[in-house]
Amino acid sequence: MSIDKDTARKVAHLARIRVEDDALPALADEFNTILGFIEELNEVNVDGIEPMTSVTPQRLKRREDVVTEGDQADKILRNAPDAREGFFAVPKVVE
Repeated sequence: MSIDKDTARKVAHLARIRVEDDALPALADEFNTILGFIEELNEVNVDGIEPMTSVTPQRLKRREDVVTEGDQADKILRNAPDAREGFFAVPKVVE
């Protein structure tokens, strides 16, 4: 995949970053360099490799899964633009 100047402009717009027209070719080159690094990573065989969260073995901190401030549905639904029968009401998107 190759990023051209128009695609770089679109990505900058989506990221809400103002990029001058004369800087777009350099930005496109940077994107292409990044994509090249990603393609190199895709060539690495990771079969049988366990995912890790850190370079040093450690266990993630966990907490008890308990309700700490329950029974506040009415208070929460007061902030909703539209609530019915104790639930958030949203527009229908699927026919």
